Amino acid sequence: MLKPLFGVWPTDKRIAGIHSIPVTSNGSIVMVWDKYEQSLTTVGGRVEGDEDLITALDRETVEEAGLFLEDERIPVAAWYWESTNTYTVFVIAKVKQYVEIPEGFETTGRVTMNIETAKQMIIKMEGEGMRTDLLKIAELKYSYFFN
Repeated sequence: MLKPLFGVWPTDKRIAGIHSIPVTSNGSIVMVWDKYEQSLTTVGGRVEGDEDLITALDRETVEEAGLFLEDERIPVAAWYWESTNTYTVFVIAKVKQYVEIPEGFETTGRVTMNIETAKQMIIKMEGEGMRTDLLKIAELKYSYFFN
């Protein structure tokens, strides 16, 4: 189940996954194409070992999208995994720098677009669901934090 956050990290369950919706200097968002899922998705993944959330997000963002993010990361939503009693948290953060995307990871590259285009593409590919709900939540937070 996806629940909105209001700029505050959840503390009632362990956070096992961290994803971002990077925002470019011109206001576009960055997503990635997952070659295994064959879908457009947010940038991120599992927190490994004893990584803190920021280290995990920084690692995943370079691996999947070839991006460095600004230090401010604003939590916008959390997905609760009943099977593991953990969260995946989604944050909005501004893109700081583009770097080469390393090979050997699950994404083929970054896709940059506005939020409305991302919603329409996801609806066309997979219908309404968690990703479109996430983008709707992010859109509300985006306009508050980035306009």
